[in-house]
Amino acid sequence: MANTYTQIYIQLIFAVKFRENKISEEIRDEVEKYICGIFNHKKQSVLAIYANPDYIHIFFCFRNLQISIPDLVKVVKVESTNFINEKKYLKTHFSWQEGYGAFSYSKSQKENVIKYVLNQK
Repeated sequence: MANTYTQIYIQLIFAVKFRENKISEEIRDEVEKYICGIFNHKKQSVLAIYANPDYIHIFFCFRNLQISIPDLVKVVKVESTNFINEKKYLKTHFSWQEGYGAFSYSKSQKENVIKYVLNQK
């Protein structure tokens, strides 16, 4: 096959350190936009994202196989932590908890997962 084609849908979930409620409604939109920008820069396509006060769901199409999921998660966590702290959105230091969950879904489940993530509130 001359070209490479992938269709891998991943739901990624990770938490704020100590599961503290640090992502308020006031900053949620900016955090989500910034994280989407990181994914776009890494040539990944975010299908749905929702940042709860103490954890985040990101559903994306894993397209660029030049980066592994662990490396992608590391970049997202480090860059979004730096963004939140540099913007001084919080009075205290922000960081993500170690670890994450990554779950794959078939194309037939795509719309259900998008609805699930967007209805987190």
